[in-house]
This record gives sequence, C-alpha cells and structure tokens, in this order.
Amino acid sequence: MSVKLGERLQAVEEELRRWREEGETAVFVEESTLQVVRDLVRSSQPKREPAAPSAAKPAKPRPPSRVRKAAAKPSLPEPPVLAIPDGDKTMRLEWLRDRVLNCSTCLANLNPKGKVVFGGGDSEADLFFCGEAPGADEEIAGEPFVGAAGQFLDKIIKGMGLAREQVYVANVMKWRPQHDNPYGNRPPTQDEMNFCLPYLKAQIEIIQPKVIVALGATAVSGLLGPDPQRRMGKVRGQWFEFEEVPLMITFHPSYLLRNESKRTKRQVWEDMLQVMEQVDLPISERQRDFYT
Repeated sequence: MSVKLGERLQAVEEELRRWREEGETAVFVEESTLQVVRDLVRSSQPKREPAAPSAAKPAKPRPPSRVRKAAAKPSLPEPPVLAIPDGDKTMRLEWLRDRVLNCSTCLANLNPKGKVVFGGGDSEADLFFCGEAPGADEEIAGEPFVGAAGQFLDKIIKGMGLAREQVYVANVMKWRPQHDNPYGNRPPTQDEMNFCLPYLKAQIEIIQPKVIVALGATAVSGLLGPDPQRRMGKVRGQWFEFEEVPLMITFHPSYLLRNESKRTKRQVWEDMLQVMEQVDLPISERQRDFYT
C-alpha cells in the first residue's frame, strides 16, 4: 500500500474514532464510496509478474524489517502564567486578547494564512459555549464557530431565545492543529489543549458566566482532563463543574450535522433546557416541545 494511501486511510480511521468518542454508533457509507476505496487499494498494490521457471534455490534469510517512525514534534513550552490586570471586563478582555494574539507559541503553530482564534461575544454573558479547536473556516476568519457547525450552533442559541451576540463563544485551543492531510481537521492533543488552558481560564475568570456548555468529547477532555472510560453517551446532559462554574456537557454541533436524527437533536435540546433553567431564561411550551 502506498504511503499516500496509507495516510489517507489513517485519517479516515482517526475521524471514525473521533465520531465514536462523540457518541456515534453507526455510520452509513454508500456502496459507490466503498467501491472507490476498493479501487484505490487495488491500484496501490504492486503488480506481480509471473515467476520464470528456475531451479529451486535455498531461501535467503530476510533482513529485519525497519519500522518507519514519524518524526517527533517539538514539545510545547510550559503553559503561560497570567496576571490579569485590574479594570473593567472590556479592558481586561482586550489585554488578554492582545496577549493571546501575540503568543509566540500560538503564532509558531499556525497553518499558512491561519490566524490565532481568541473568541468573541458579550463580556457580560451568562452562557459560555466552549469548543475544542478552530477549524479551517475559523482559522481564516480568526473567529470561532463560523462554518457549518457554527451555523448550527447559532440555531441552538436562537432556539434558546438569544442571539449570538448575547453569549460568549470560544475554544480550548487557540490555533488550528496542524496535520499533513490536505483536508479535514486533526483533534488537538492533550498537551496542546493544556498549553492553551490558562487562556481559556482567564476568559472565564473575566466574563464570570453562570454556565459553561462544553461542546463535544474533545472539549470535555480539555476542560476536565482525559478519561479513557468517559463516553459522551453517558456524560452528556450531566452537570459538572469547571473553575467553580456549572458545566453542562452536550454533543458538538458537527456531530448533529452528521447524525440528523430527531432523537439526537432532542437530546441536545434537553441539555439546553437544563441550561436555560439554570440561568433563569423563560421557557415556553413551544420551546419545551422542540424535536419531540
């Protein structure tokens, strides 16, 4: 199998593993797509010429195989230590934004034409939505959740009776993780998220939201630490705590785009109903019946 095809299949495997962590139990693949994969595998295999008849020779010992190891990436420095200055929320957020946008480690890990993504919204917001890392659209715009998943998040926020400008939205990671594939996104490593975590904690300290909503399994690992036994199907809809702020776990909007079942959307909406009750948002009967 060619190295290039192997890398593509590895990317598919990583994405499927990520979907499973987010709660996906089944993925539909059309027969035409499977046939493309079969054709690629066949075309990557070298053709064998029929061996010419010859006298049998004793087999030569095969040299030990060499495993090609991926080049080790340089380790990240220690997470930054921040001393947030006194002042109002607007001034303190601007100080933090300037610090993050000029972070040498963040800048060194950017993709070509990519930007550091700080976050945005109302500094007085009661709700703080937290994702894992910027995607391709986000790193170009320099803003979180602006792609298809962001549009779905906007629908959720609107369904709660709010506008995007009335909440705060950010990611654990402040840059899009680099990878060698020409498409897709790589989940951030725990080390990458740990480096950026002080920046997120500072945002929360300044804004002082009443509730944090963690979007997806990777964001949960960034906030609560890794746990190989944690499954989204079991922890979503449950209350936790981060930085002494109530934390609600729910599925990532991109998961809802892949899994459009009414049942899954209803699960997320039930999570949001709990959040609305926690921050004393009015809930109409129509809102309670969404996706039923």
